[in-house]
This record gives sequence, C-alpha cells and structure tokens, in this order.
Amino acid sequence: MDWIMLIGAGLCEMLGVGMMARLQTHRNWRTLALLMAGFGASFALLSLAMVTLPMGTAYAVWTGIGASGGAILGMMLYGESRDMRRILCIVLILGAAVGLKLAG
Repeated sequence: MDWIMLIGAGLCEMLGVGMMARLQTHRNWRTLALLMAGFGASFALLSLAMVTLPMGTAYAVWTGIGASGGAILGMMLYGESRDMRRILCIVLILGAAVGLKLAG
C-alpha cells in the first residue's frame, strides 16, 4: 500500500506541474484549484508513504516521477522538444530511482 501511495503522490505531482503550465494560458479558479489540489495531495500521499518507506528512497522515487512526468507532459501537451537526449535523461532519472530502491 505504501508504494501505491508513493506512485499516487508522484502522479499528483505531475498534475500540479501540468496545472502550473496551464495556468500561464488559462488563468481561472478551476486551474488554480487543480494546481493546489494536485500539490496538496502529492505532499499528503508522500507523507503517508514515508511512514513505512525510507525517506531517501521515497523522496527519490517521488521526485523522479514528478520530474520525468513533468518533462513527458511538456512533450505531449505543450510542444516541448522530444530530442533523444531529453528522453535519455528521463530514462536516467527513473533508472536512478529504481537503483536506489534496489540498493536499499
């Protein structure tokens, strides 16, 4: 259950990041509410997951999902570059988070 909460926290982080980008073009209460809800849920779920998971691993996985997910959202929704070097860096971020889990 702790890993499900951690993955949920990462996905909520992606929602928050996506709404930050959307807020630049859609300045309305709905977008702002989704931004706050996404980040709020992300922190709450991360906190719950860290009750049983080691802090370093939980934080690395959460950050990895948020950073790589934000980059992927930018590519898919906002026309950001899909250069192979960017994709390689996303793979490296996710690989490092998995490596921390396997090493710990």
